[in-house]
Amino acid sequence: MDIQVIFDTICPWCFIGKRRMEQALALRPHVDVRLIWRPFLLNREMPADGIDRTAYLVRKFGSEARVRRIYGAIAQAGESVDIDFAFDRITRTPNSVDSHRLIQYGVSDDKADQLVEALFDEYFISGRDVGRKDVLMEIGEAAGLDVDDLSRHLDSDDGIEFVYDENTRAHRMGVNGVPTFVFNSKMVISGAQEPQILARMIDAAEATAEDAA
Repeated sequence: MDIQVIFDTICPWCFIGKRRMEQALALRPHVDVRLIWRPFLLNREMPADGIDRTAYLVRKFGSEARVRRIYGAIAQAGESVDIDFAFDRITRTPNSVDSHRLIQYGVSDDKADQLVEALFDEYFISGRDVGRKDVLMEIGEAAGLDVDDLSRHLDSDDGIEFVYDENTRAHRMGVNGVPTFVFNSKMVISGAQEPQILARMIDAAEATAEDAA
């Protein structure tokens, strides 16, 4: 079964959604699942070098008090899936295009899942700027990617159009929030749903595939 995960690397709910999907898959060990990571841009117009995080969040949510409430709730949700968010370490909200390009570059080496996890860890736990080439190179090298080829890839325009096209494709599908999960290209559910709900979606998608066989 293919499960497309439409997500952004700088989305905390997507990190939570990844963990909950992993829990759902553990509930259905008999189902052979391939996760396909599809880029989504929470802010398509983000400057190339990102933006001050506090300014970005206040602009998005209206006030620092509201930001604290929202991110307090996210941190609490993170604890339920063993994510210790360290939002205080994050000083800039990055442009996420290159991080998506890194993930897609790693697909052919079967490194996409590992790269997604590493990007989430570096950004949300360590507070590092995953829009910077040096950080992305470090993540790629740790995953075993060829550093010379990766450097050339990130210095080129390769994959940029793909990221923007995927973002447009998601919006045309009606996706306005992430994470969104697409099961066997047919069944769609949005949000960082609880593992039991995702497991039932896996069951439904599997049953639909069997009926069509």
